[in-house]
Amino acid sequence: MAKQTASEKSYQSLVEAHDRKRPVLINCIKAFLVGGLICIIGQAVTVFYITFFSFTEQTAGNPSVATMIFFAMFLTGFGVYDRLGQFAGAGSAVPVTGFGNAVISAAIEHKTEGYVLGVGGNIFKLAGSVIVFGVFAAFLLATIKTLLSYFGVVN
Repeated sequence: MAKQTASEKSYQSLVEAHDRKRPVLINCIKAFLVGGLICIIGQAVTVFYITFFSFTEQTAGNPSVATMIFFAMFLTGFGVYDRLGQFAGAGSAVPVTGFGNAVISAAIEHKTEGYVLGVGGNIFKLAGSVIVFGVFAAFLLATIKTLLSYFGVVN
């Protein structure tokens, strides 16, 4: 780090004096509670599919994830999920509902530019990279498992 001049040191101390202290512990608790609540709702959706549509635990995962993404998109459309995100931070962004929020937020933001160039062109701006990473990671892991199976390391 370069040596600071007296005016830079003075400015740095002024910034530190006026910098707002962030309540890290409270933010972590909020994120934990909201993220946990989202997971409880997701588990309830899974149990609903298992109970009323005779899915198994393994097969109920896909419709449960799709339902949670739909809930997040629906709540984002009415502005509820954005307020939840401001309150909970990563607690609302990390679960799969954060993915739904990211997709629909880009669509809403660019709606004024038209449905094709605005919504269609920007809806997968953030989500597209997530999808590409997921597909690439799945391909890489499948390749590794196939090679390990071929050489008899795993079955």
